[in-house]
Amino acid sequence: MTASGLDVRGTALAPDGARIAYRRRGAGEPLLLISGQAVDSSAWEDLIPALSAHHRVITFDHRGTGGSDPGDDGRYATRSFAEDAVAVLDAVGVSRAHVYGHSMGGRIAQWLAIDHPDRVASLVLGATTGGDARGVRRSAQATADLASGDPARLAPLFFRDEPPSGAAAFFAPGASRHARRLHLAASRAHDAWDLLDRIAAPTLVIHGADDEMTPPGNAELLAERIPGARLALLDGARHGYQLEHPEATPRVLAFLHAHPLDGA
Repeated sequence: MTASGLDVRGTALAPDGARIAYRRRGAGEPLLLISGQAVDSSAWEDLIPALSAHHRVITFDHRGTGGSDPGDDGRYATRSFAEDAVAVLDAVGVSRAHVYGHSMGGRIAQWLAIDHPDRVASLVLGATTGGDARGVRRSAQATADLASGDPARLAPLFFRDEPPSGAAAFFAPGASRHARRLHLAASRAHDAWDLLDRIAAPTLVIHGADDEMTPPGNAELLAERIPGARLALLDGARHGYQLEHPEATPRVLAFLHAHPLDGA
């Protein structure tokens, strides 16, 4: 048991038969969290107490990470990852949920809202973009730091100050080298720009104003293209804003509270 409800673990079956490990905690309206590139659900752990005090929080490990099967190589695409997320919702018996995706998780969440609008009550897109090729590109130095995989070079992209306790999940090798390559290719190939106007769910775009990994101009473009989207730029925050900026989670919770499932 957690302070606010049951702690349940299980596996969902993806379309290719891959087993996707999930965890459900707390009580209240369901909130599906989607983590970033080649990162398993442990990246959300520091946020779970605050979120599960108000919501039934559902997390899952991307295919090829954590406790999930790698599955077919051909399923490593952000649009296919959204099908994995649907399988998780089906497995936990949730027909409609709030959805919060960070970084590549935000790219996946875009497809979830575009392809499965009936499953998304509200949408939070954190530190993400509609696609690299037509978005605001990161600097050559940030690209080199990201490609290095070196935690010492990655940490300043995520955090302004000393990395918080939950930061280790972003830098730990939670996937095989092969799976990491497939995740990177999936993230780079993402392009939803032309279909963002199909997103009907109330949307919050939240982003660090000093994010060098995904420059904040991407957040501005997302908010312009998604009908009715709200934009929250967090002063001084970088790519890991959700672990470092004190306003991030309260803003997300306030947005979710303003868009209940029965009124979304």
